[in-house]
Amino acid sequence: MPREIVTTLRKARRVVLTTHSRPDGDAIGSELGLARYLDRIGVPVRILNVDPAPYALEWMPGASRIEVFDGSLDQLEAVANADVIVVLDTNAEDRLGSLGASVRASSATRILIDHHTAPESWFDLVFRDETTSSTGQLVYDLVAADDPSLVDHEMAVALYVAIMTDTGSFRFSNVTPTVHRVIADLLERGRLDPAPIHAQIFDKRSLPGLKLLSRVLQTLTLSNGGRVASMIVSARSLNDTGASVEETEGFVNWGLSIEGVEVAMIFTETEKGTKVSFRSKGATHVHAWARSLGGGGHVNASGAFLRMGLDTAVDTVLGQAARYVGAEPDEAEEPVLSSEDEAYLHSLMNPKNRAKRS
Repeated sequence: MPREIVTTLRKARRVVLTTHSRPDGDAIGSELGLARYLDRIGVPVRILNVDPAPYALEWMPGASRIEVFDGSLDQLEAVANADVIVVLDTNAEDRLGSLGASVRASSATRILIDHHTAPESWFDLVFRDETTSSTGQLVYDLVAADDPSLVDHEMAVALYVAIMTDTGSFRFSNVTPTVHRVIADLLERGRLDPAPIHAQIFDKRSLPGLKLLSRVLQTLTLSNGGRVASMIVSARSLNDTGASVEETEGFVNWGLSIEGVEVAMIFTETEKGTKVSFRSKGATHVHAWARSLGGGGHVNASGAFLRMGLDTAVDTVLGQAARYVGAEPDEAEEPVLSSEDEAYLHSLMNPKNRAKRS
């Protein structure tokens, strides 16, 4: 399949790339890496996303070329006139947000490059492997199938970020010898220095983002004998801190870092419902749990969107924990907090006050 996709891309006259809403490092890195490849072979390309790159990724080479889809005539014409549209790091129309219907209805050749399970069937060409570490690794394989000498510094940075972020800085179970060989090639061909790249992504937060993290950690609750950790990002906490929802990327890992926790989740309140992100360790898998809620993802990293209020969503998902973690629900174990923090947490979690969250 890589050779067929390479042939299709080389023959293209106008290519549009897109990815899922609230794009992460793998989504952005894969887009920028593939865009750079198309630049190198002389194929015009535009990147249209429903959401901007997160704060921690704005520094990436080429990030300024990412256009936020606003439904303008120019952007709609770009989609309508493209002869190839590539969807990266997601495989469902609804994950493309307001751009999804136009992409699916396009007469262009629609290519999927992804490593998630259960893709929808409307793509014309599919390059997918759910055992691969990241979509960025698949983009690397695509370029390598054409001409590995096309990898330059800009492309190497993009694909390094994609792979590094989706492997948890090379600590997740999806890291294989092949992943390290790919990274070695990117480091050599792109003449990369990993330290500043890592620092830009993981050591760069805005003050509002740190304030939001503080608020979210105050909602941290353990259940199921300490095997499940959950946190809440309410609309009120976003409003009070002035942080953007993109800055919650990675918050869920704080819960997973607690000794004894096997599954961590974070609930994010939105205008249309509640987003839940799952992370797990080792043999404790969460993709079936996410699928039962209408979502999906990987065995250790999945998500779902529930068209219900925050409180109902929290109760619904935590009520299923025993089924997927394999332990009877335990009495919630609260974190150790100051008296002021305890008062705030009580205000958030007290059923009498839940209706007041906004």
